Amino acid sequence: MRYVVGIDIGGTNLVVGTVAEDGSEILGLVSEPTLAERGADAVLERIAKLVRTSIAAARGKEIAGVGIGAPGPLDTARGVVLLTPNLGWTNFPLRDRLSGALGLPGTLDNDANCAIFGEWWRGAARGSNHVVGLTIGTGIGGGIVLDGEIYHGASDIAGELGHMTIDSTGRRCKCGNYGCLEAYASGPAIAARAVEGIEAGAETSLPAYVQDDLSKITAQVIYEASHDGDAYAREVVHDTAKVLGAGVANIINIFNPQVVVICGGVTLAGDQLFVPLRSEVKRRAFKPASAACRIVPGELTGTAGVYGAAAVFMRRTWGSP
Repeated sequence: MRYVVGIDIGGTNLVVGTVAEDGSEILGLVSEPTLAERGADAVLERIAKLVRTSIAAARGKEIAGVGIGAPGPLDTARGVVLLTPNLGWTNFPLRDRLSGALGLPGTLDNDANCAIFGEWWRGAARGSNHVVGLTIGTGIGGGIVLDGEIYHGASDIAGELGHMTIDSTGRRCKCGNYGCLEAYASGPAIAARAVEGIEAGAETSLPAYVQDDLSKITAQVIYEASHDGDAYAREVVHDTAKVLGAGVANIINIFNPQVVVICGGVTLAGDQLFVPLRSEVKRRAFKPASAACRIVPGELTGTAGVYGAAAVFMRRTWGSP
């Protein structure tokens, strides 16, 4: 049995694991903060150290290579990170630098593509041919899997679903556009909307969760308060579901997928998010398309990107999974 090291590079954390070629197990799962402010070379050294630690934990397994998932835009053919604001990299030859440091062949793909590819291979979308996914965290990424292949588009940019416009005169997004889905439903955007309401006088127990320091309110705090019965927190979650529902309805009308999988911390909101989200999709999407599609939370919490990055290497090198 061959094994591939999957590397998930995030703006906050690095996650590395050694994955069996049949997906039956993941060994040596390790994680550390990215610490991007220390520079690309320092991050590269940390990744290489984590890979060696993971391989050592795999105890003599045959390691065929490394699959790397990184924020983009990318040139996947050349293995280059063209630009990633969260890490501060420009035209960085990540694949070849890391392959050279480790003495192993490698592949590079977008981190969100990898997460959705992982869910297609071993997670919530397993067994489906047409899958679209959203990864919701600091931003909103996306991935499109058609007939078992990641769809990259003409210039490796396909899947930037967080930057679909849902309100042409809406909130300003970090990308510079107005009204992007990410500007409403990413983790920081959810928290910002909640804080705006509190500052406008909303009655809520949310400040008590953060000792009255509103800067510490996060989407996770809002989900917790919602589960505890706070009416305002539930309203924020419900509004988030409506916005996401509009975005998912667009996705369903365009791609007609069998599964839309939603990954990231937003899944912690549970049915309070997914029930109104599915209802909004049914209201907005064409009925034959919405009837054919399941909208589900991701199953590979914390490891989807690792599985997917390894699977990308397998697909490009061996033609499977």
